[in-house]
Amino acid sequence: MLVSVLDYRDDGRTMALTRAFTIPTFRGSGYAAVVVEGAVDDIARRGDRRIDAVCWYVADWFEAHPERADLLRTR
Repeated sequence: MLVSVLDYRDDGRTMALTRAFTIPTFRGSGYAAVVVEGAVDDIARRGDRRIDAVCWYVADWFEAHPERADLLRTR
């Protein structure tokens, strides 16, 4: 069953995480956090991209996890 998704754009240097969405019935259960963390872990493992936290939820996730800020694209 699909309950949460994370949309992104990849330009070859940066992964722009553009929208985290959880089906309303399942909101508040931490599914979006699991999806974002999995994506961040995968991007970190690849080691060839920076992250642009376009989505407000993703930006909030990074604020709550400052130890992962090294993955963020600097402007």
